[in-house]
Formats: sequence, C-alpha cells, structure tokens
Amino acid sequence: MVRTVDVVAPSRLHFGMFSFGHRGGRQFGGVGVMIDRPQTHLRLRPADRLEVYGLRAERAYDFARRAARAWSLTAVPRCRIDVLSAPREHVGLGVGTQLGLAVAAGLGALLGRPALTAEGLARSTGRGVRSAVGTYGFVHGGMVVEAGKSDPARIGPLAGRVELPVDWRFVLLCPRGGSGLSGAVEARAFRQLPPVPTATAETLQRLAREHLLPAAAAGRFDEFSANLYRYGSLAGGCFAARQGGPFASPRLTQLVQWIRDAGIDGVGQSSWGPTLFALLPDERSAQQLIDRFRRRPGTDDLEFTVAAPNRAGARICVTSGERAGR
Repeated sequence: MVRTVDVVAPSRLHFGMFSFGHRGGRQFGGVGVMIDRPQTHLRLRPADRLEVYGLRAERAYDFARRAARAWSLTAVPRCRIDVLSAPREHVGLGVGTQLGLAVAAGLGALLGRPALTAEGLARSTGRGVRSAVGTYGFVHGGMVVEAGKSDPARIGPLAGRVELPVDWRFVLLCPRGGSGLSGAVEARAFRQLPPVPTATAETLQRLAREHLLPAAAAGRFDEFSANLYRYGSLAGGCFAARQGGPFASPRLTQLVQWIRDAGIDGVGQSSWGPTLFALLPDERSAQQLIDRFRRRPGTDDLEFTVAAPNRAGARICVTSGERAGR
C-alpha cells in the first residue's frame, strides 16, 4: 500500500517561440531549458477526502479535480496534498505547468496508475495550450526543442532534446513584485500581436537546430551563449508590439545591456518575464556576477537565484510498506 508520494519538479526557462498568429502550419513551439531551482515540491498521502494545504493550494486542488475528470474517476481521489514549496507565479518560470503536472503525476502514483506520457499529463491538466516545452521538460529534463502545434487538441511534438553540461549555471534576476502576462490577458495579447514573419520563424528554427542543440551537446559555451542571445532577441522582437522591444520593460533592457557590457553573452528573458537569465560557465562565475550586481546602485529590489541545468525532469518518490521508490 502506498503511504506517501513526493514529487519535486524543476522550473522552466523559455527562450522564445518559433511562430504564432498564422491560420495554417505549426504554431508556437520553441526552445527552453529546465533548471533545478526554484523547485515545486508536493507530498501526497491517503486521506478521508481530498484536502490541499500550503502554497498555491487552491490551484493544486483545481488540478486534482481536473485530473479526476480527465481519468473518468467516479469521485475525486481521497488524499491529502501538501504543497511544500512553489515558486512565485507569472514570472516566466512555468510554475503553473509544473504544479499541474506534479499534481497529476503524484495522484497517478498514489492511485497506482501507469506513468503518464507528456501528452497524457497535458490532457489531464489542461496544460500545453500553446507551448509544451515545460511539459516535455517535466518528463525528460534537459534543453527541449518543441516543433509547435498543428492540432489544437494536442501538444506539439518534441523536435529535440539535449542535456546541458553539469557545470553551467543560470543566474536568474527578477524584480520583486513584478509579473508577466497570464490567463485572459495573455490570450488577448496573442490575438492582438502581428503574426511572426515566415522568414523569422525559419531563422529561429535554424538557430535551434544548427546552433543551440549542437553547441549544447558538445559543451561549446561561447558558441551556445552567443546564439542564445541571438535567438532570444529575435524571438522577443516578435512581441515588440506588446513589450516595446525584445524585453518586457526599459529597465529589463538596461539590465540586459549591463550584463552584456560585463562580457556575458548568454542573456535573455524567460517567456513574458520579468525573470531574466544570464548563462555562466560555472558556479564561481555565477556568484561573481551576483556580487557585481549587488554592488551596483539601484538593484536592491532584484532577487537572485543560481540554478544548475536539470537533466532528468521531475523526481517522483513513492514510499510504501516495502519502501519502494522511483
């Protein structure tokens, strides 16, 4: 008998989408990477009724009910879900997707159901409406290239995946209190944005296929960093009608420029922001960048996180009377 299930999910950095705004062909897609911090951690155990406690409890409760409906269960699972940790939402880290998939994966493990595929997790939780980078990342980890959606009812196919070198580090910078677009506001923004030109989409796909994937696989830090900035700037420019440029605000633009002036090429904005990331070759270099920032006037409101690449996706640990685990 299963006694507890722990699910620890990574966060997701999204480097930008390939395309949107067209009636035919693939939509959205893009490139992103999973990182080990900050984490979403759930603990599930049997109970007399469905109870959810902790951070994002209401949203986790909704995901549990949605999964029960998707699985055609006669009643919601009788269990207690404790959300032990969860990052701030709507800052570009894909927290909603990681929370939803963690709930579905945890419930499935608690009930003894077969492990779900990325497609199954998305269907169970209603995630992957546009991008499936975080969905594939939850299952597999690593840097993910998603081809984009051609069928609105299904997530886009996985076009590529590679593990980043273990020593590389992402420094995350996020203004306290800032938030990106989400929900109905985000959906309206996509409806109002001009379509991505075909030539731009083709260039983004080529950068992912011919530069980002092979440079990451070979550990060529300088090549990867240069093309990461190039990719993110081009993809971000597709949102200029809403953001005013490739980044979400003039201040973020200034921060990106300051980082690049410091000799760091691999800089970008994750999704709608306001989280920025800077890629460094190792932990020491990452800490040195943070130290330089903290000595700089006007940066007291920034939150800093050093994150390593996540290479395996979410961890699901099942404890039973036999101490089984995965």
